[in-house]
Amino acid sequence: MNLLLDTHAFIWFINGDDQLPEKSIKLIKNLENKCFVNIMSIWEIVIKLSLGKLDLHSGFDKISKIMRRYEIELLPITFEHIQKLMTLDFHHRDPFDRIIISKGLVEKLAVVTKDENFPKYNIKIVWNK
Repeated sequence: MNLLLDTHAFIWFINGDDQLPEKSIKLIKNLENKCFVNIMSIWEIVIKLSLGKLDLHSGFDKISKIMRRYEIELLPITFEHIQKLMTLDFHHRDPFDRIIISKGLVEKLAVVTKDENFPKYNIKIVWNK
């Protein structure tokens, strides 16, 4: 399965937070699945860290080590992703989430997210409590 991690799912994964369902953790850790994180998710993490709104238990410098360990690839923003944004309804106004939705649709990735607005975009969601 090809997975795109929403920012909160990625943060919960790297922090070992039990808010991330065990099923999702197993899917991410299973190296037979291809996992991606959005470059804007890293940017969002940096913003939240600099504002003091986020605590990473392992520290920011460990993100790349965790990504290598679980073969999580950084997904850049392409013109096609931006172009897809123009066609999205405004069920969701958060620009970070909208680019994740756009990437998921363009790349045909299942998104690991708890966000209740994502299914409104007819995108495959992976999230079981």
